[in-house]
Amino acid sequence: MKAKVYLVGAGPGDPGLITVKGRQCIQSADVIIYDYLASPALLKYASPQTEMIYVGKKGGDHTLSQDGINALIVEKAKAGLTVCRLKGGDPFIFGRGGEEAEVLVAKNLAFEVVPGVTSAVAAAAYAGIPLTHRKLTATLAFVTGHEDPHKEESSIDWESLARGIGTLVFFMGVKNLPDITQKLIANGKSPDTPVALIRWGTTPSQETVTGNLDNISGRVEKAGLKAPAIIVVGEVVELRKSLKWFETRPLLGKRIVVTRAREQASDLVGQLSDLGAECLEYPTIKIVPAQDVKPLDEAVANLGTFDWIIFTSVNGVKYFFDRVFATGRDVRALSHIRTAAIGPATAEKMLRFGLKSDIIPKNYRAESVVEAFRSEKMDGQKILLPRAGEARPVLPVELRKMGADVHEVTAYLTEKIQDNTDLLIHQLEEKAIDLITFTSSSTVKNFKDLLPPDKFTRLIDGVRIASIGPITTDTASELGFKVDVTAESYTIPGLCEAILAYYRKYKA
Repeated sequence: MKAKVYLVGAGPGDPGLITVKGRQCIQSADVIIYDYLASPALLKYASPQTEMIYVGKKGGDHTLSQDGINALIVEKAKAGLTVCRLKGGDPFIFGRGGEEAEVLVAKNLAFEVVPGVTSAVAAAAYAGIPLTHRKLTATLAFVTGHEDPHKEESSIDWESLARGIGTLVFFMGVKNLPDITQKLIANGKSPDTPVALIRWGTTPSQETVTGNLDNISGRVEKAGLKAPAIIVVGEVVELRKSLKWFETRPLLGKRIVVTRAREQASDLVGQLSDLGAECLEYPTIKIVPAQDVKPLDEAVANLGTFDWIIFTSVNGVKYFFDRVFATGRDVRALSHIRTAAIGPATAEKMLRFGLKSDIIPKNYRAESVVEAFRSEKMDGQKILLPRAGEARPVLPVELRKMGADVHEVTAYLTEKIQDNTDLLIHQLEEKAIDLITFTSSSTVKNFKDLLPPDKFTRLIDGVRIASIGPITTDTASELGFKVDVTAESYTIPGLCEAILAYYRKYKA
């Protein structure tokens, strides 16, 4: 295939605002050349083989000049590669996408433009400010706030802006804010006109300062608000008082570490993000199939001899059925077997394979499964228990005491991983982390192993710890963590509810 360059708008910061086509371009790219304002979370959609090149510009500190970026895009495209030029916001709105497209045309290189959600629209919306409103204004202008205030002749028609446009949105204008407000007032805009500055719009770090043209510069200085931010000028800013929604979320501004395996972290990350938290994914384990699948295959081949099968995790269900299907069978092979699941998430996973659980204990731990079986006649019952290789022994031990014949088989293993350990330690040293979540004893043990023993106490000082249940809490306490939050319902929703309740009480 002939090389092509995709000029992709990454949106304003919230990775959920990437377009479907934008994500497809990231997934199919050989090379991604990305900016400072493009969310790093979007890079997870790329192939492991994709080359990542950062060319961000931050406060005058340019990793590469615009000419250098242009040359880099051309170089990669001429090498026959598919290039995704990932730009914050929209590439054609103060994003220099037009300049990059012109270079590609001059070099006879194929390209496409994939529009993105511009920060002007998104940041204002997340701040509760509709840029147009039938009762307030029918005109809107986007203006650069980066123009040199000392140049002899401005390219901006300040009089037309001040007198003829209802809502003004200035990009990159924090540094020039005093000059912008002075020019608008001098050209006829009322000093009482409402103004809002929105920093890091659509992200968990979003911060908004409001005022009017006459006092906003002083308020911004007092608040210490810095770039990147957009400036919204107009009567629509007043609507924020009743329409703000994003900044009222209860966990806004909290930075929470998720240690769960990456392939299972999405539920926890999604729920915490919906509550306003910024989730930092530092998985300490990964889930892999058993190295020797022969014992599990033998158990599957002899399913007709079992009376019960007990699943103690979602992973146990997945890897068990992987072998069922791999050996040419399907769910009908379990038609005579009664089943138990340790909790609702495991039961839901079973249902996806067409299998309903006969027993779900009140509390989602091995001890509760044991209690649930006390009302069953277990003497002589043959039980299949496919689970993690290093699982706790309490379940098979207690079931055997009841007279059951328990056949344990390793369905999967958890392996320790140490991705981005240096960055994690740096963030702990900078006290940039508010809370760490643990969803199993293995995540606790492996997280502890990531930290230098001589720095452990200092690194976790002041960091809150949240655990999914009492077993995990016991492990954490034994390893030196002070656990602040233990979920009463040992599920991901239960953990999120416990974290939310803790912070509500903490704020009070």
